[in-house]
Amino acid sequence: MSLEVRETQVGGWTLITSMKDEKYVTPLELNELYGWRWHIELDLRAIKSVLQMEMMRCKTPDMVAKEVAVHFLGYNLVRSAMAQAANKANCMPRELSFKSALQLLRAFAVQLCCGINDRINMLCDVLIRSIGKKKLPHRPGRVEPRAVKRRPKGHVFLTQPRAVLKAKLQVQRNLIMVGVLA
Repeated sequence: MSLEVRETQVGGWTLITSMKDEKYVTPLELNELYGWRWHIELDLRAIKSVLQMEMMRCKTPDMVAKEVAVHFLGYNLVRSAMAQAANKANCMPRELSFKSALQLLRAFAVQLCCGINDRINMLCDVLIRSIGKKKLPHRPGRVEPRAVKRRPKGHVFLTQPRAVLKAKLQVQRNLIMVGVLA
C-alpha cells in the first residue's frame, strides 16, 4: 500500500499533504488550512482536559456516544457565550480564554438558575462583559514542549470491584490481628 503526497514550502514551513493538485489547493491555502487544523487541535484539547473528557465513564457504546455528545454540547455552549462576549468586546472569539469563560459560567450558574427575570438579564450582561475581558495575550511564534509535568502516582489499578477488594483487605486485617500474618 502506498500514499502519494505533495511537499510544498510556504512561510518558512515545509508542508506535506495528500492534496496533490495545486490548482485546487494552493500553497497559501494549505498554510491557512494548517492554521485551522491547529485550532482544531486546541479545541480537542479544551474538550478533553478543560471539560474533563480524558476518561470516559460510561460502559456501553450508546452511553459513551451520549457522554461525548454532552461534552460537545457543553463545549458549544461555552463557545456561544464567548462569541457573544467577543462581539461586545470588538474582538475575535479565539482571542478569549476558553478556560476563563468556563470558570465564569460555572461561577454565575447558581445565580442565573435562582434569579428572577430582571436580575437574570443583568447577570447575563455582566457575565458576557466579564468573559469579554478575559483576553489571551498575543504570543506570536510561541513554542511549547509536548511533555507531561505531573508524574503518575505509584498506585496499582483497581481491576476488581471495590467490594471484593475491601473484603480481601478485611480478611488480611483479621489475620494480622490474630497473629497469623505477622
